[in-house]
Amino acid sequence: MLHTHNQLIIKHKVGLINLVEELGNVSNACKVMGLSQDMFYRYQELVDDGGIDALINKDRRTPNIKNRVDKATEKTEMEYAVDQPAHGQTKQVTNCVSKAALSRVVVSA
Repeated sequence: MLHTHNQLIIKHKVGLINLVEELGNVSNACKVMGLSQDMFYRYQELVDDGGIDALINKDRRTPNIKNRVDKATEKTEMEYAVDQPAHGQTKQVTNCVSKAALSRVVVSA
């Protein structure tokens, strides 16, 4: 069983390449996998140039730290999202704003 995220990505991409070989038709294989033909040809080009290991996503951008919130806020929001998965972004923001307003009242009192 594959355990790492990169291995799962490679498995999916290699699966598409193998399906094309099995079916002998790029169009049908892409329809079955739910991907575009352009994606198949990108994967195939990567394999031709650098082998199977080239399918690992290496072009990740560095995160923009300026857009990051502090650790405590991030932890609180993640806990809320896990506890209340049915609540969407709007309800989560409303909850966050109401908690911030309450904390300001408590601190100023």
